[in-house]
Amino acid sequence: MTATQTTSTSTTTSATTGVATEIAEALAPFVGGELPVRLTAWDGSAAGPQDAPHVVLRSPRALRRLLRHPGELGASQAYVTGELDVEGDLDTALTHVWDVAHERGLGGIRPTPSTIAAVVKVAKSAGALGVPLPPPASQAVIKGRLHSLGRDKQAIHHHYDLSNDFYELILDPHMAYSCGYWTSDDPDYTVEDAQRDKLDLVCRKLGLEPGMRLLDIGCGWGSMSLYAAEHFGAQVTGVTIAAEQKKFIDARIAERGLQDRVEIRLQDYRDVPDSDFDAVVSLEMGEHVGERNYRTYTSVLHDRVRPGGRVLIQQMSRRGRHPGGGPFIESFIAPDMTMRPIGQTVDLIEESGLEVRDVHALREHYVRTIDAWHDTFEANWDRAVALVGEEVARVWRLYLVGGSMAFRDGRMGVDQILSVRPDRGTSGLPPQRPTIWS
Repeated sequence: MTATQTTSTSTTTSATTGVATEIAEALAPFVGGELPVRLTAWDGSAAGPQDAPHVVLRSPRALRRLLRHPGELGASQAYVTGELDVEGDLDTALTHVWDVAHERGLGGIRPTPSTIAAVVKVAKSAGALGVPLPPPASQAVIKGRLHSLGRDKQAIHHHYDLSNDFYELILDPHMAYSCGYWTSDDPDYTVEDAQRDKLDLVCRKLGLEPGMRLLDIGCGWGSMSLYAAEHFGAQVTGVTIAAEQKKFIDARIAERGLQDRVEIRLQDYRDVPDSDFDAVVSLEMGEHVGERNYRTYTSVLHDRVRPGGRVLIQQMSRRGRHPGGGPFIESFIAPDMTMRPIGQTVDLIEESGLEVRDVHALREHYVRTIDAWHDTFEANWDRAVALVGEEVARVWRLYLVGGSMAFRDGRMGVDQILSVRPDRGTSGLPPQRPTIWS
Protein backbone atom coordinates (compact mmCIF):
# COMPACT_ATOMS: atom_id res chain seq x y z
CA MET A 1 0.00 0.00 0.00
CA THR A 2 1.37 3.45 -0.92
CA ALA A 3 1.17 6.59 1.17
CA THR A 4 -1.59 8.00 -1.02
CA GLN A 5 -3.63 4.79 -0.68
CA THR A 6 -3.49 4.70 3.11
CA THR A 7 -6.88 5.40 4.69
CA SER A 8 -7.81 6.28 8.24
CA THR A 9 -10.74 5.50 10.53
CA SER A 10 -9.97 8.46 12.83
CA THR A 11 -8.64 11.99 12.57
CA THR A 12 -5.39 11.08 14.28
CA THR A 13 -3.84 7.74 13.32
CA SER A 14 -3.95 5.31 10.45
CA ALA A 15 -5.97 2.13 10.71
CA THR A 16 -3.05 0.35 9.12
CA THR A 17 -0.49 -0.85 11.62
CA GLY A 18 3.14 -0.71 10.65
CA VAL A 19 6.37 1.19 11.10
CA ALA A 20 4.75 4.65 11.28
CA THR A 21 2.36 3.61 14.06
CA GLU A 22 5.16 1.96 16.02
CA ILE A 23 7.33 5.06 15.68
CA ALA A 24 4.48 7.29 16.83
CA GLU A 25 3.89 5.18 19.92
CA ALA A 26 7.60 5.02 20.77
CA LEU A 27 8.06 8.78 20.31
CA ALA A 28 5.02 9.83 22.32
CA PRO A 29 7.06 10.43 25.53
CA PHE A 30 9.58 12.52 23.59
CA VAL A 31 7.07 14.71 21.77
CA GLY A 32 4.59 15.08 24.60
CA GLY A 33 1.77 13.09 23.00
CA GLU A 34 0.76 12.60 19.41
CA LEU A 35 3.16 13.34 16.59
CA PRO A 36 3.17 16.99 15.47
CA VAL A 37 3.31 15.78 11.84
CA ARG A 38 1.61 13.28 9.57
CA LEU A 39 4.18 10.52 9.17
CA THR A 40 4.32 8.02 6.33
CA ALA A 41 6.95 5.26 6.47
CA TRP A 42 8.58 3.25 3.71
CA ASP A 43 6.16 0.35 4.28
CA GLY A 44 3.19 2.58 3.42
CA SER A 45 1.91 2.86 7.00
CA ALA A 46 0.95 6.28 8.34
CA ALA A 47 0.31 7.93 11.70
CA GLY A 48 -0.30 11.38 13.10
CA PRO A 49 -2.85 14.14 12.45
CA GLN A 50 -4.32 14.14 8.96
CA ASP A 51 -4.14 17.94 8.70
CA ALA A 52 -0.52 18.27 9.90
CA PRO A 53 2.53 18.74 7.65
CA HIS A 54 3.42 15.50 5.88
CA VAL A 55 6.81 13.88 6.59
CA VAL A 56 7.86 10.81 4.60
CA LEU A 57 10.50 8.32 5.71
CA ARG A 58 11.64 6.76 2.45
CA SER A 59 14.16 4.32 3.89
CA PRO A 60 15.13 2.62 7.17
CA ARG A 61 18.37 4.57 6.79
CA ALA A 62 16.52 7.68 7.93
CA LEU A 63 15.63 6.02 11.21
CA ARG A 64 19.18 4.75 11.60
CA ARG A 65 20.52 8.31 11.24
CA LEU A 66 18.00 9.62 13.76
CA LEU A 67 18.98 6.96 16.27
CA ARG A 68 22.66 7.72 15.82
CA HIS A 69 22.21 11.52 15.98
CA PRO A 70 18.85 12.28 17.65
CA GLY A 71 17.43 15.68 16.87
CA GLU A 72 18.60 18.28 14.38
CA LEU A 73 21.73 16.61 12.99
CA GLY A 74 20.18 13.22 12.30
CA ALA A 75 17.07 14.79 10.76
CA SER A 76 19.23 17.07 8.61
CA GLN A 77 21.35 14.17 7.38
CA ALA A 78 18.26 12.20 6.46
CA TYR A 79 16.67 15.20 4.74
CA VAL A 80 19.62 16.19 2.57
CA THR A 81 20.12 12.61 1.39
CA GLY A 82 16.42 12.28 0.52
CA GLU A 83 15.89 9.46 3.03
CA LEU A 84 13.45 11.80 4.78
CA ASP A 85 11.28 14.23 2.88
CA VAL A 86 8.72 16.91 3.63
CA GLU A 87 5.83 17.28 1.24
CA GLY A 88 4.60 20.80 0.63
CA ASP A 89 6.20 23.97 1.94
CA LEU A 90 9.25 23.30 4.12
CA ASP A 91 8.96 26.60 5.99
CA THR A 92 5.34 25.88 6.94
CA ALA A 93 6.27 22.40 8.18
CA LEU A 94 9.25 23.49 10.27
CA THR A 95 7.34 26.44 11.71
CA HIS A 96 4.52 24.11 12.76
CA VAL A 97 6.95 21.74 14.50
CA TRP A 98 8.63 24.64 16.30
CA ASP A 99 5.24 25.98 17.43
CA VAL A 100 4.14 22.60 18.78
CA ALA A 101 7.45 22.12 20.58
CA HIS A 102 7.05 25.54 22.19
CA GLU A 103 3.44 24.90 23.20
CA ARG A 104 4.35 21.54 24.76
CA GLY A 105 7.52 22.79 26.42
CA LEU A 106 9.56 20.03 24.83
CA GLY A 107 12.95 21.58 25.48
CA GLY A 108 13.20 20.01 28.91
CA ILE A 109 12.27 16.42 28.01
CA ARG A 110 14.95 13.86 28.87
CA PRO A 111 14.85 10.25 27.64
CA THR A 112 14.57 7.43 30.18
CA PRO A 113 15.91 3.87 29.78
CA SER A 114 12.40 2.61 29.05
CA THR A 115 11.69 5.19 26.33
CA ILE A 116 15.07 4.54 24.71
CA ALA A 117 14.40 0.80 24.81
CA ALA A 118 11.04 1.32 23.09
CA VAL A 119 12.65 3.30 20.26
CA VAL A 120 15.41 0.72 19.82
CA LYS A 121 12.79 -2.04 19.67
CA VAL A 122 10.99 -0.26 16.85
CA ALA A 123 14.25 0.30 15.00
CA LYS A 124 15.18 -3.36 15.33
CA SER A 125 11.86 -4.61 14.03
CA ALA A 126 12.04 -2.12 11.17
CA GLY A 127 15.51 -3.25 10.14
CA ALA A 128 17.02 0.12 11.00
CA LEU A 129 19.76 -1.10 13.31
CA GLY A 130 23.27 -1.65 12.05
CA VAL A 131 26.66 -0.06 11.78
CA PRO A 132 26.64 3.76 11.68
CA LEU A 133 26.05 5.20 8.24
CA PRO A 134 28.75 7.44 6.76
CA PRO A 135 27.89 11.13 6.87
CA PRO A 136 26.40 12.61 3.70
CA ALA A 137 28.93 13.70 1.10
CA SER A 138 27.79 17.31 1.56
CA GLN A 139 28.73 17.33 5.25
CA ALA A 140 31.93 19.25 5.98
CA VAL A 141 35.13 17.40 6.87
CA ILE A 142 37.50 19.94 8.41
CA LYS A 143 40.83 18.98 9.95
CA GLY A 144 43.59 20.74 11.84
CA ARG A 145 43.89 23.03 14.82
CA LEU A 146 40.81 25.21 15.36
CA HIS A 147 41.13 28.49 13.42
CA SER A 148 44.65 27.82 12.24
CA LEU A 149 45.30 29.35 8.81
CA GLY A 150 45.02 25.93 7.16
CA ARG A 151 41.79 24.95 8.87
CA ASP A 152 40.18 28.34 8.17
CA LYS A 153 41.00 27.91 4.48
CA GLN A 154 39.28 24.50 4.51
CA ALA A 155 36.17 25.94 6.17
CA ILE A 156 35.99 28.84 3.72
CA HIS A 157 36.57 26.50 0.78
CA HIS A 158 33.69 24.26 1.92
CA HIS A 159 31.24 27.15 2.06
CA TYR A 160 32.31 29.65 -0.58
CA ASP A 161 34.05 27.70 -3.32
CA LEU A 162 31.03 25.70 -4.52
CA SER A 163 31.35 27.88 -7.62
CA ASN A 164 30.56 31.46 -8.49
CA ASP A 165 27.88 30.18 -10.87
CA PHE A 166 26.07 28.52 -7.96
CA TYR A 167 25.94 31.69 -5.87
CA GLU A 168 24.65 33.62 -8.86
CA LEU A 169 21.57 31.36 -8.63
CA ILE A 170 20.87 32.77 -5.15
CA LEU A 171 22.22 36.28 -4.77
CA ASP A 172 21.35 39.59 -6.40
CA PRO A 173 23.45 41.10 -9.22
CA HIS A 174 25.69 42.87 -6.65
CA MET A 175 26.58 39.37 -5.35
CA ALA A 176 26.15 40.75 -1.83
CA TYR A 177 26.12 37.82 0.61
CA SER A 178 25.04 39.70 3.73
CA CYS A 179 21.90 41.32 5.11
CA GLY A 180 20.35 44.00 2.93
CA TYR A 181 18.79 47.27 4.11
CA TRP A 182 15.16 47.49 3.02
CA THR A 183 13.97 51.08 2.68
CA SER A 184 10.70 50.51 0.81
CA ASP A 185 7.66 48.23 0.76
CA ASP A 186 6.97 48.96 -2.89
CA PRO A 187 6.44 45.65 -4.77
CA ASP A 188 8.94 46.84 -7.39
CA TYR A 189 11.65 47.32 -4.75
CA THR A 190 13.87 44.24 -4.88
CA VAL A 191 16.70 42.60 -2.96
CA GLU A 192 19.07 44.27 -5.45
CA ASP A 193 17.73 47.64 -4.29
CA ALA A 194 18.05 46.62 -0.64
CA GLN A 195 21.67 45.58 -1.12
CA ARG A 196 22.46 48.83 -2.92
CA ASP A 197 20.91 50.78 -0.06
CA LYS A 198 22.93 48.72 2.46
CA LEU A 199 26.19 49.38 0.64
CA ASP A 200 25.35 53.07 0.38
CA LEU A 201 24.48 53.24 4.09
CA VAL A 202 27.79 51.63 5.05
CA CYS A 203 29.78 54.06 2.91
CA ARG A 204 27.96 57.02 4.46
CA LYS A 205 28.49 55.73 7.99
CA LEU A 206 32.21 55.38 7.21
CA GLY A 207 32.27 58.94 5.90
CA LEU A 208 33.92 57.88 2.64
CA GLU A 209 35.12 60.60 0.26
CA PRO A 210 37.06 60.45 -3.01
CA GLY A 211 40.63 59.28 -2.51
CA MET A 212 40.12 57.82 0.96
CA ARG A 213 41.75 54.42 1.57
CA LEU A 214 39.32 51.65 2.56
CA LEU A 215 40.23 48.15 3.77
CA ASP A 216 37.48 45.57 3.13
CA ILE A 217 38.17 42.52 5.34
CA GLY A 218 36.40 39.39 4.09
CA CYS A 219 35.35 41.12 0.88
CA GLY A 220 33.21 38.27 -0.47
CA TRP A 221 32.37 38.73 -4.15
CA GLY A 222 33.37 42.37 -4.00
CA SER A 223 30.01 44.14 -3.61
CA MET A 224 31.35 46.53 -0.95
CA SER A 225 34.76 47.08 -2.55
CA LEU A 226 33.32 47.81 -5.98
CA TYR A 227 30.52 50.05 -4.69
CA ALA A 228 32.86 52.17 -2.54
CA ALA A 229 35.21 52.68 -5.47
CA GLU A 230 32.52 53.36 -8.10
CA HIS A 231 30.15 55.56 -6.12
CA PHE A 232 32.37 57.18 -3.46
CA GLY A 233 35.72 57.31 -5.23
CA ALA A 234 37.53 55.30 -2.53
CA GLN A 235 40.84 53.54 -2.99
CA VAL A 236 39.97 50.01 -1.86
CA THR A 237 42.00 47.04 -0.72
CA GLY A 238 39.89 43.90 -0.28
CA VAL A 239 41.07 40.62 1.24
CA THR A 240 39.60 37.13 0.97
CA ILE A 241 40.92 33.60 1.39
CA ALA A 242 38.43 32.18 -1.14
CA ALA A 243 40.15 31.76 -4.50
CA GLU A 244 36.86 31.59 -6.42
CA GLN A 245 35.80 34.94 -4.95
CA LYS A 246 39.02 36.69 -5.94
CA LYS A 247 38.73 35.34 -9.48
CA PHE A 248 35.18 36.67 -9.71
CA ILE A 249 36.01 40.14 -8.35
CA ASP A 250 39.10 40.55 -10.52
CA ALA A 251 36.93 39.95 -13.58
CA ARG A 252 34.45 42.61 -12.46
CA ILE A 253 37.26 45.07 -11.73
CA ALA A 254 38.50 44.65 -15.28
CA GLU A 255 34.99 44.94 -16.76
CA ARG A 256 34.39 48.23 -14.95
CA GLY A 257 37.84 49.69 -15.46
CA LEU A 258 38.57 49.96 -11.75
CA GLN A 259 42.10 48.55 -11.77
CA ASP A 260 43.48 51.86 -10.46
CA ARG A 261 41.02 51.97 -7.53
CA VAL A 262 40.47 48.37 -6.32
CA GLU A 263 43.02 45.73 -5.35
CA ILE A 264 41.84 42.29 -4.19
CA ARG A 265 44.29 40.08 -2.33
CA LEU A 266 44.11 36.36 -1.61
CA GLN A 267 45.18 36.98 1.97
CA ASP A 268 44.17 36.17 5.53
CA TYR A 269 43.09 39.17 7.59
CA ARG A 270 45.90 38.42 10.05
CA ASP A 271 48.49 38.88 7.30
CA VAL A 272 47.49 42.36 6.10
CA PRO A 273 50.69 44.41 6.50
CA ASP A 274 49.32 47.86 5.65
CA SER A 275 48.13 50.41 8.18
CA ASP A 276 46.74 53.94 8.32
CA PHE A 277 43.63 53.16 6.26
CA ASP A 278 41.06 55.94 6.48
CA ALA A 279 38.32 53.37 7.12
CA VAL A 280 37.87 49.63 7.59
CA VAL A 281 34.77 47.56 6.85
CA SER A 282 34.00 43.90 7.55
CA LEU A 283 30.59 42.57 6.57
CA GLU A 284 29.57 39.29 8.26
CA MET A 285 33.09 37.94 8.44
CA GLY A 286 33.69 38.28 12.19
CA GLU A 287 31.46 35.27 12.85
CA HIS A 288 34.04 33.06 11.13
CA VAL A 289 37.18 34.06 13.06
CA GLY A 290 36.30 32.04 16.17
CA GLU A 291 35.95 32.86 19.84
CA ARG A 292 39.65 32.65 20.69
CA ASN A 293 40.69 34.71 17.67
CA TYR A 294 38.09 37.45 18.01
CA ARG A 295 40.43 39.65 20.00
CA THR A 296 43.04 39.19 17.28
CA TYR A 297 40.41 40.19 14.71
CA THR A 298 39.39 43.37 16.56
CA SER A 299 43.06 44.24 17.14
CA VAL A 300 43.64 44.02 13.38
CA LEU A 301 40.68 46.34 12.79
CA HIS A 302 42.07 48.82 15.33
CA ASP A 303 45.66 48.67 14.11
CA ARG A 304 44.89 48.99 10.39
CA VAL A 305 42.83 52.19 10.65
CA ARG A 306 44.42 55.60 11.30
CA PRO A 307 43.63 57.58 14.46
CA GLY A 308 40.27 59.24 13.84
CA GLY A 309 39.33 56.64 11.23
CA ARG A 310 36.08 54.68 11.33
CA VAL A 311 35.48 50.93 11.44
CA LEU A 312 32.15 49.30 10.58
CA ILE A 313 31.41 45.67 11.38
CA GLN A 314 28.17 44.02 10.27
CA GLN A 315 27.80 40.83 12.27
CA MET A 316 25.26 38.22 13.28
CA SER A 317 24.45 37.56 16.93
CA ARG A 318 22.99 34.63 18.82
CA ARG A 319 21.97 33.81 22.38
CA GLY A 320 21.82 30.52 24.23
CA ARG A 321 23.20 27.19 23.14
CA HIS A 322 24.92 26.49 19.86
CA PRO A 323 26.96 29.67 19.25
CA GLY A 324 27.91 28.13 15.92
CA GLY A 325 24.30 28.18 14.75
CA GLY A 326 23.27 24.62 15.63
CA PRO A 327 24.25 21.11 14.51
CA PHE A 328 23.05 21.56 10.92
CA ILE A 329 24.80 24.89 10.28
CA GLU A 330 27.98 23.74 12.00
CA SER A 331 28.09 20.46 10.07
CA PHE A 332 26.92 21.45 6.60
CA ILE A 333 27.28 25.20 6.09
CA ALA A 334 29.76 27.12 8.22
CA PRO A 335 32.13 24.92 10.25
CA ASP A 336 33.79 26.65 13.20
CA MET A 337 31.52 29.71 13.08
CA THR A 338 30.96 31.49 16.42
CA MET A 339 28.26 34.00 17.34
CA ARG A 340 27.48 35.67 20.66
CA PRO A 341 25.05 38.25 22.08
CA ILE A 342 25.59 41.72 20.63
CA GLY A 343 26.63 43.17 24.01
CA GLN A 344 29.55 40.78 24.28
CA THR A 345 30.73 41.72 20.79
CA VAL A 346 30.60 45.42 21.67
CA ASP A 347 32.72 44.73 24.77
CA LEU A 348 35.32 42.88 22.70
CA ILE A 349 35.48 45.66 20.11
CA GLU A 350 36.07 48.27 22.79
CA GLU A 351 38.74 46.12 24.45
CA SER A 352 40.79 46.60 21.26
CA GLY A 353 40.87 50.36 21.80
CA LEU A 354 38.09 51.22 19.35
CA GLU A 355 35.20 53.34 20.61
CA VAL A 356 31.74 52.05 19.64
CA ARG A 357 29.56 54.97 18.55
CA ASP A 358 26.51 53.39 16.94
CA VAL A 359 24.74 49.99 16.92
CA HIS A 360 22.06 49.51 14.27
CA ALA A 361 19.89 46.38 14.56
CA LEU A 362 18.77 44.88 11.22
CA ARG A 363 17.21 41.56 12.26
CA GLU A 364 13.93 42.00 10.39
CA HIS A 365 15.85 43.08 7.29
CA TYR A 366 17.55 39.69 7.21
CA VAL A 367 14.22 37.88 7.07
CA ARG A 368 13.33 39.77 3.90
CA THR A 369 16.81 39.29 2.47
CA ILE A 370 16.89 35.52 2.99
CA ASP A 371 13.33 35.11 1.77
CA ALA A 372 14.33 36.89 -1.44
CA TRP A 373 17.37 34.62 -1.80
CA HIS A 374 15.14 31.59 -1.23
CA ASP A 375 12.68 32.71 -3.90
CA THR A 376 15.51 33.17 -6.39
CA PHE A 377 16.99 29.80 -5.46
CA GLU A 378 13.70 27.94 -5.90
CA ALA A 379 13.17 29.63 -9.26
CA ASN A 380 16.61 28.30 -10.26
CA TRP A 381 16.18 24.88 -8.60
CA ASP A 382 16.72 22.76 -11.71
CA ARG A 383 19.85 24.72 -12.63
CA ALA A 384 21.17 24.39 -9.09
CA VAL A 385 20.65 20.62 -9.09
CA ALA A 386 22.38 20.32 -12.45
CA LEU A 387 25.32 22.34 -11.14
CA VAL A 388 25.93 20.90 -7.65
CA GLY A 389 23.67 17.84 -7.37
CA GLU A 390 20.40 17.35 -5.53
CA GLU A 391 22.00 16.67 -2.14
CA VAL A 392 23.81 20.01 -2.00
CA ALA A 393 20.72 21.76 -3.35
CA ARG A 394 18.67 20.24 -0.50
CA VAL A 395 21.30 21.45 1.97
CA TRP A 396 20.81 24.99 0.73
CA ARG A 397 17.03 24.77 0.70
CA LEU A 398 17.12 23.74 4.36
CA TYR A 399 19.73 26.42 5.14
CA LEU A 400 17.72 29.25 3.62
CA VAL A 401 14.42 28.20 5.19
CA GLY A 402 15.99 27.64 8.60
CA GLY A 403 17.95 30.88 8.46
CA SER A 404 14.88 32.96 7.73
CA MET A 405 13.06 31.30 10.64
CA ALA A 406 15.95 31.97 13.05
CA PHE A 407 15.91 35.72 12.34
CA ARG A 408 12.13 35.91 12.19
CA ASP A 409 11.73 34.19 15.56
CA GLY A 410 14.49 36.20 17.25
CA ARG A 411 16.93 33.34 17.82
CA MET A 412 19.49 35.26 15.77
CA GLY A 413 20.12 38.93 15.11
CA VAL A 414 22.38 41.05 12.92
CA ASP A 415 23.78 44.51 13.60
CA GLN A 416 25.94 47.21 12.06
CA ILE A 417 28.44 48.35 14.69
CA LEU A 418 30.22 51.63 13.93
CA SER A 419 33.42 52.36 15.83
CA VAL A 420 36.13 54.99 15.77
CA ARG A 421 39.81 54.79 16.62
CA PRO A 422 40.05 57.81 18.95
CA ASP A 423 42.55 60.52 18.13
CA ARG A 424 43.56 61.93 21.53
CA GLY A 425 39.94 61.74 22.65
CA THR A 426 38.45 63.14 19.45
CA SER A 427 36.03 60.89 17.56
CA GLY A 428 35.61 63.06 14.47
CA LEU A 429 31.89 62.25 14.39
CA PRO A 430 29.19 64.91 14.37
CA PRO A 431 27.55 65.66 17.74
CA GLN A 432 24.12 64.68 16.40
CA ARG A 433 23.32 61.31 14.86
CA PRO A 434 23.02 62.04 11.13
CA THR A 435 19.60 61.41 9.62
CA ILE A 436 21.34 59.65 6.72
CA TRP A 437 22.15 56.81 9.17
CA SER A 438 18.49 56.12 9.88
